[in-house]
Amino acid sequence: MSDAQGRFGIGVIGAGMGAKPHALALQSLAKDIAVLGVYRRDAAQRAAFCSTYGFPEAESYEALLADPRLDAVLVLTPPNAREAIVAAAAKAGKPVLLEKPVERTLAAAERIVALCDAAGVTLGVIFQHRFRRASRYLAEAVAENRYGRLEAVHLVVPWWRPQEGYYDQPGRGTFAQDGGGVLITQAIHSLDLMLSLCGEVSAVTAMAKTTRLHQMETEDFVSAGLEFANGAVGAVMATTASFPGGPESITLNFERASATLTAGNLTIRTMAGDTITEGEASEGGGGADPMAFPFDWHAAQIADFADAVRHGRQPVSTGHTALHVHRLIDAMMTSAKAGKRVVVGA
Repeated sequence: MSDAQGRFGIGVIGAGMGAKPHALALQSLAKDIAVLGVYRRDAAQRAAFCSTYGFPEAESYEALLADPRLDAVLVLTPPNAREAIVAAAAKAGKPVLLEKPVERTLAAAERIVALCDAAGVTLGVIFQHRFRRASRYLAEAVAENRYGRLEAVHLVVPWWRPQEGYYDQPGRGTFAQDGGGVLITQAIHSLDLMLSLCGEVSAVTAMAKTTRLHQMETEDFVSAGLEFANGAVGAVMATTASFPGGPESITLNFERASATLTAGNLTIRTMAGDTITEGEASEGGGGADPMAFPFDWHAAQIADFADAVRHGRQPVSTGHTALHVHRLIDAMMTSAKAGKRVVVGA
């Protein structure tokens, strides 16, 4: 319906630590997108958040969904609190932009995607790494087959999260709240970007452990060998036990070139002797401060979602594309527990 100025009307549900880049992004998009209200169960923290960013408060998410000006909701709650909210939004016919992961388990994620499909509402999932300038450049090169067939992939996520101040927070590092550790909570962004560039993984052989640097229920170290459906092979190492933490990187080896994305920066070296660089100076959130990255990528994704809803198209990152990374993570953890090769989606 949009607001009185014709702006896209969005409601925000959830306003914890991960909401900061979204809030900054929405502030930067204020000319085209209006925040109609923010709901968080803790009234004092909700008031503080809204005061900080200049957004109106909402008394409940039901009140947001009932607002006739509302075009969509941005859901930023922990994954264990999402299914009922998405169900209510779908019933109200409101499109949903959901923070990753879709839910804690593959089965729950599939239920949420099915809910939105059945209601005919657009579901987008926040994977902002796809919206980095360097990622887009590489995606165009891959789509044009500029460097020939993809042969090998190497993904490294050498991040650090301290026990004190991060994993000691209630619910952090538990299956009940997060659904898993480094894969579904941190490396999921890089894994999604990898799949968007390289295509689906057909089989994995993985190892997952919790190092002695952390006391928590979920894994903080994973390594895996990957077999891609297109015939390429790959390797993944992801951890939150690599002090002081560094930028994630993905290297793609093509027939005629290699391309390395390190956080938001791309370097391509061709066998003809050319070197191409693209990107921007930025941190990736790999250190003790998980919010140490720009909000520009979030802004680009929120703008893409609003445009998709307005024009009746699918956003760049959808519930269905998100299920690809959920299935990969599920297969990696199944492989690690069984100690054997696992076919993805089997």
